[in-house]
Amino acid sequence: MTNDKGILIKNIYYMLTYAFQSLRQSNYDSMTTEDFENIHDMFAAILGKGVANQLKQGLYKEYTLQLEELSVLRGKLNLQGTIKNRIQHRRRLACEYDELSEDNLLNRILKTTMMILVRQETVKQDRKALLKKNLILFENVDMIEPDQIRWDRIRYQRNNQSYRMLMNICYLVLGSLLLSTDKGKTKLATFLDERSMHSLYEKFILEYFRYHHPEYKANPDTIPWNIDDGMIDFLPSMVTDITLKSAGKVLIIDAKYYGHTMQTQYDVNSIHSGNLYQIFAYVKNLDRNQTGNVAGMLLYAKTQEQITPNNKYSMDGNTIWVRTLDLNLPFPQIAEQLEKIAGDYFGSGKFDRTGIGTDRRCKEIIEYGI
Repeated sequence: MTNDKGILIKNIYYMLTYAFQSLRQSNYDSMTTEDFENIHDMFAAILGKGVANQLKQGLYKEYTLQLEELSVLRGKLNLQGTIKNRIQHRRRLACEYDELSEDNLLNRILKTTMMILVRQETVKQDRKALLKKNLILFENVDMIEPDQIRWDRIRYQRNNQSYRMLMNICYLVLGSLLLSTDKGKTKLATFLDERSMHSLYEKFILEYFRYHHPEYKANPDTIPWNIDDGMIDFLPSMVTDITLKSAGKVLIIDAKYYGHTMQTQYDVNSIHSGNLYQIFAYVKNLDRNQTGNVAGMLLYAKTQEQITPNNKYSMDGNTIWVRTLDLNLPFPQIAEQLEKIAGDYFGSGKFDRTGIGTDRRCKEIIEYGI
């Protein structure tokens, strides 16, 4: 199955596999043989298995403040509450104390997302059954309104690192919520919004090169402005999506996921001007000595439009590519496209399948597309 942009649903799973290393574990092996009919059925499958694995380890707990009236003091005395009890002739102490609780933000997000997926008609019954089984152990956890979640306040540390992938899946699901006018039920959009897909697309490309080509030192880099007078006040930061480096050469990749690859004005198609100006600025500011060893690439996710750019430009001594990545192909062919991108610039040749390492999951994805 594909989405309205022509991307195979299975390829979304493979992209997630690169973005989140935990999906390469053997617990998820069976999912690679399934043909998901829609994105939410796939998310339900991932979340069902992921939460089941987390339950085996135990739900994450945090200390939360408890207010309770007791016959003996526990923790800190709440003076105002205790005086109120005395006035009412109640021999109880109002106490405040900290207690480890499963009822925290991370678990509330998990419970809410699972409940929403269980109610979706597009999710298969066996997925729903696993989600319902998981939900039994969330009895002491409250729900949370999706629009009240402050995603930027989530902090990960040693005790909750295993929640990182689960939270990202929840973010993708809850970010596609649509409120239906009939019966007041919550429904999900048929696919991920463009912003979420852009983030996943960018993360996938970065992690692909990190995993298969550590020699390229793939990273998002901050490029300093090449200024003459030292004045940098109010200048925006220049942070690349992906920067590849090898043998003194640098390739800056700007990943773009749009509904329309080209801009149109007066029936004339052209590359998005803002994108081209941005990649040119990155390249010229990094190559301050004008060596010509810094190149840039706008890498668009291919749309179903008839015209798709595949061009190479020489601009003031530097090379700028504009290419498209077709995500509606079997995954091994997607890998070949990425390998060609690196090979055309660095001259690295074909992908060395024997260099994948010991990770069987990624090896199967690349070699067999399963």
